[in-house]
Amino acid sequence: MAGAIVIPSFITATLGFAVFLLGARLTRKVAFLREFNIPEPVTGGLIAAVLFGLIAAVVGVTLDFEMGARDYFLVLFFAGIGLNARLADLVSGGKLLALLLVLTFIAILLQSAIGIAGAAMFGFPMQSGVLFGSAALIGGHGTAIAWAPNVAEVTGLQGASELGVAMATLGLIAASLVGGPVAKYLVSRHKLKSEAHEDEDVVGVSFEDEDSAKSDISHESLMRVMLMLHLAILFGYVLHGVLSELGLMLPLFVPCLIVGIALGNLHSTVFSNAPQVARTPTLAVISEFALGTFLAISLMTLDFATLNGLGAAILGTLAFQTVTTVALVILLLFPLLGRNYDAAVLASGFAGFSLGATPTAIANMTAVTKRYGPAPLAFVVLPLVSAFFVDIANAIVIQAIVNF
Repeated sequence: MAGAIVIPSFITATLGFAVFLLGARLTRKVAFLREFNIPEPVTGGLIAAVLFGLIAAVVGVTLDFEMGARDYFLVLFFAGIGLNARLADLVSGGKLLALLLVLTFIAILLQSAIGIAGAAMFGFPMQSGVLFGSAALIGGHGTAIAWAPNVAEVTGLQGASELGVAMATLGLIAASLVGGPVAKYLVSRHKLKSEAHEDEDVVGVSFEDEDSAKSDISHESLMRVMLMLHLAILFGYVLHGVLSELGLMLPLFVPCLIVGIALGNLHSTVFSNAPQVARTPTLAVISEFALGTFLAISLMTLDFATLNGLGAAILGTLAFQTVTTVALVILLLFPLLGRNYDAAVLASGFAGFSLGATPTAIANMTAVTKRYGPAPLAFVVLPLVSAFFVDIANAIVIQAIVNF
């Protein structure tokens, strides 16, 4: 490679808009994509990633995308999730939350076991199995990159970081592709329907009467919602700093989610007579826009060059990880959560975050609820599980394997 071309954050965001619209257009025209609930940014993002990869290979350079805009859309989205959450919903979903926590820990153990087996099968050190398993899949790119130096130090494995990033990259793709079909299978087989009312719509769920919804969106409502979202992000930064000083390292979107929950409940209680921002068409549109842009940018910037020399080991292990995850959500998660519509939506989301990342899970659930109807509690419970519990439980398991 001759060098690197840096793509500024502004251009990265602009490309993200175009990539999302490409995916949306293809989804409207290709029945298969609609039928299996493939999120629009996934379609456009993967096509763009291949195109950018070809351009980089032909020109002989690497494309280095600045991600500031993408990270902004991520925290904007999760602040919106928080604003929509109601404490009463969280209380009523306590059992659901507890079950998901247990299932998440089971998924971490299964991924770790499969990762170790995959590492042994393809001639890698046993401890590198965490990079074939939960460190890269449930943990995602950040966790894989963070643990790769420890694995390299213990095993002497060259290219540990590349291995973890490559596994996380393909896991993200698998997560984006399996969640929708899983929900379609469960909803169709069990003839499930949403039991929520349209006034319970939450982030990512379309309104039945689009003309009526649009009539409620004005420049004033946009300004009001954006102000609340930015306040949640602002205080989220402050909370993030406090938690970091206390030694609790969490992704920035988690404090933004927490502050969003607090602000949303405070505003609806103390200022009940004032114009509301939670569960409004305006917030739904902004949140879906933020999620779509974030995911489009994330997928279009995937670097397939990281797969060089690792293809067989990664693809073979990931295939088994994917089959196991699908079996887990259909045979265990869905029955335990009640065999209802919410359980089907959560199955698509759980497949998304256990193989990829929380935004992928939300995108999967959004695609499903657009077609079949709202599932408000799912959009609150799953981010709480994936945000608070996963990193702690995953770190304990990874540490035990690396130090074995």
